[in-house]
Amino acid sequence: MLLCARRCIADSILYCLAGLKLATVCEEAKCPNIGECWGGGDGLEEDRVATATVMLMGDTCTRGCRFCSVKTSRSPPALDPDEPQNTAEAVRDWGLDYVVLTSVDRDDVPDGGADHIARTIELLKAESPGLMVECLTPDFGGVWRDVERVALSGLDVYAHNVETVERLQRRVRDPRANYSQTLGVLEWAKAAQPSLVTKTSIMLGLGETTQELRQTMLDLRGVGVDILTLGQYLRPTKRHMKVESYITPEAFAE
Repeated sequence: MLLCARRCIADSILYCLAGLKLATVCEEAKCPNIGECWGGGDGLEEDRVATATVMLMGDTCTRGCRFCSVKTSRSPPALDPDEPQNTAEAVRDWGLDYVVLTSVDRDDVPDGGADHIARTIELLKAESPGLMVECLTPDFGGVWRDVERVALSGLDVYAHNVETVERLQRRVRDPRANYSQTLGVLEWAKAAQPSLVTKTSIMLGLGETTQELRQTMLDLRGVGVDILTLGQYLRPTKRHMKVESYITPEAFAE
């Protein structure tokens, strides 16, 4: 019954998103856990936090990472100028506690979409002052001023994913993304706004070694990253890179 209720909440939000021409990475990347997050997670009712994830700048990415199922194009549709306001009003009406913004990469836009993302955050905060906002950002081609624009927008959590260890970057990610650039983005965001919580994620099961993973953790702490999440890579379709290994619960605990 509880799972059905969560699924209904998720479906109603997705219906609203479609009407406003907003996208969600949960659907585009084929995530199986949408009902858990969008319906408020598990645990006691009073402990539940209603969370939604909205993907900005359309549903088509200009990059082609081998692990990702979001569709790609060198010339995606133009940015929707109404998207920042539509997002802010929708999140306000849903009564959320926490919203996660993600986005596709838009290398076809001069600032990579930094101003578009920042304006969305500013409007979210204006419409819902108590809302916590996390944004999983692109790398903006490693341009400092674009990272700074988002970092100073009123954001609470600045997230940018390193995805994998340094040795596997070229095999896993689009060539325009790289290890040092990701570390730089996370370091610059914290330098621009020291009160920001910075966050990154690593996919496991791609062929990384324990020592490589440890070194990645040390490198991330070296640039002041506050939160690191670790997850098992799952192959979204047969066209994407294979899983090299499945990480045991004991390895996660370690």
